[in-house]
Parts: sequence; structure tokens; C-alpha cells
Amino acid sequence: MTQVSEFSRVIKLDRLPQDAVTITATSDEVAALARRFGLPSVKNLSATVTLACEGREIGVSGTLIADVEQACAISGEPFANHIVEPIAFRFVPRTDGSSTASPDEEIELDSDQLDEIEYDEAAFDLGEAIAQSLALAIDPYATGPDAEILRREQGITGDDAPSGPFAALAQLKDMGTDADR
Repeated sequence: MTQVSEFSRVIKLDRLPQDAVTITATSDEVAALARRFGLPSVKNLSATVTLACEGREIGVSGTLIADVEQACAISGEPFANHIVEPIAFRFVPRTDGSSTASPDEEIELDSDQLDEIEYDEAAFDLGEAIAQSLALAIDPYATGPDAEILRREQGITGDDAPSGPFAALAQLKDMGTDADR
């Protein structure tokens, strides 16, 4: 293992827990994760998972729970977001590098396939996998509680009705058409 994560929880294969495992980030870890993910703050992060050994592959399934503060996609103002996310992935031994896919290549998975995370040697970092799962669970387009008010103030609506400065012209045109009848 070459990289140390902000939320590292190394599990050794010869000491694989048989029961469900709960890991919780410390205050220093959530602060570091907030910096890493560009969030105003991460209040808490925990996950409860079960580990299933399938030869040298380790299946992981469970639930991630986090409270984050993120910027509204409309206003940019921070707002609280509670995340409860089911997670499932598999740790697989690192291959000898003979894979046909390049490291930057995007690979499409079928809905029944699990994400695979490679590990080296005789251990894997469950905490880093949970941190990555949190990153995927954060909606980059989430909107805060005042987003609708700001949309209306700016003339942005969710329907197909014209909005903005040309909406007034369209209304005048429609009024003229109605008067001609």
C-alpha cells in the first residue's frame, strides 16, 4: 500500500472480521475529507458493512451514513445534507498489469456487477473505499432550501414557459394576438 488515506482503516486478509464492521471517522478525518472533496464541512461519516471472502476477493456490502455541508448548485450558499447510501463493492488482488484497460479508461459496469478495488499484498484499505463511496454519494447538483426562491428571482423556472427578458416580449406578442381576434 503506497498511499495513505485521510480515513485509513487497513484490514488484513488473515484477520478478516466475521461479523459486521462499523467504522467511524474522527473529527480530524472528517475535516481532512472535507478539504479533499471541496466541501465546507463533513460533520460525520460512518459505515456499517459485512465482508464476505470469496477466495482472494472480498465482497463488501452495507450502508454509509454521513452529514455534510455542501454548496448549493444554484446559490453557492452552504446547506446541510444528510446522506444514507447503500454500498457494495469488491476488493480484488492487483493484477500483474496485463489488463487491456488503461488506468484512465472509463469502464461501464452492468447493474449486477460490483465496483472492484484492487489491493496489494495481504491487506486492503476499507476506510479509503468508504471515503470514495462518500465522494460518489454526494450530489454535485444538490440544491439548498432557498434555491427555488433564487430561481424565481432570476426568472429561472423548471417548466418550459419562457422566462427572462424575452418572456415579457412573448407575453406582449400573445396579448397583441389576443386583441386581433
